[in-house]
Amino acid sequence: METSSFSYSSSSSLRFLRPQIPRPLTSTVLLTSLRCSWKQKRPSLQASAISYQKFINFALDQTKRHTHLAASPLQESYSSMISTDGTVELQMRSFQAPKIRLLRSLSIERETMQVLDFAVFPKPEYDLPIFCANFFSNASTNIVLLQRDYREKYYKSLMPLGVKYAELLPWGGKLTSESLKFFSPIVIWTKFTPTQHNYDVLYSAFVDYYMAWLELMDEATEENNESRITGNREAQHRYLAWRAEKDPGHGVLKKLVGHTAAKNLLRNFLFHGINELGSKGFLDYFPEYRSEDGTVIERRSIIGKSFENRPWDARGEFIGNN
Repeated sequence: METSSFSYSSSSSLRFLRPQIPRPLTSTVLLTSLRCSWKQKRPSLQASAISYQKFINFALDQTKRHTHLAASPLQESYSSMISTDGTVELQMRSFQAPKIRLLRSLSIERETMQVLDFAVFPKPEYDLPIFCANFFSNASTNIVLLQRDYREKYYKSLMPLGVKYAELLPWGGKLTSESLKFFSPIVIWTKFTPTQHNYDVLYSAFVDYYMAWLELMDEATEENNESRITGNREAQHRYLAWRAEKDPGHGVLKKLVGHTAAKNLLRNFLFHGINELGSKGFLDYFPEYRSEDGTVIERRSIIGKSFENRPWDARGEFIGNN
């Protein structure tokens, strides 16, 4: 399995504000991407020893302490699915709350592969970030992405958190411009060997980022400015359009459940809201991906530029062009 298969790109249509990238409808994106290389010569922690249920249980337990969670209507249609070869079960859970449009998870646990895709999408009436965490582990590779889109007004208060984990989990190599445009200076993109210590650091990062998100949710008040609500809605819709079309996990899902079921999961569960939040299509938001015959260019990267090192300094200033 290629290591890029579950290296998810981002968590929101909102992007980091910097001169060379067009300003989004609203604010920016916070993303932490932990990409962990599993060296078979040093099998210090086997894939079968990893369970991401601990992450789900923590998130659900803490969310219930902060708000009232109710089952989402999606739960009736998306609860579990068996792979086409009958060997893998995909487990899905989904909820909603007064300030949460959708909290959902997709998990796969088997001896040779562990997967978690967890996300919380706020209601557009609240000026809240999207929180997203994507973890993939097998016998040779562990790829993790913790991500949270956030508004610029939260930027300075969140920088210490990003700096902390940037030191614990150093930059892991090339990251494309297409991916970077969705990320904030708090992104953590790293590779590490599979030790229990590193797994504990990963869990600590998840806990810290999610608790920070819950605090933002507690403080959020309902927006009554219709133009801001519209901006929040379109920004979230733009992100959903990108992920549903360009999500690198599509290849893995297609292998497990087939093309039709994979596309259905992406559009109607993982990135639910494409049909509900807006009417624009992928090419309306990203016309640079239009081919000569009017279809979407399949490549995820068409710019070709990538960043070998962290392109922000400790203050969050973009230094990628230096």
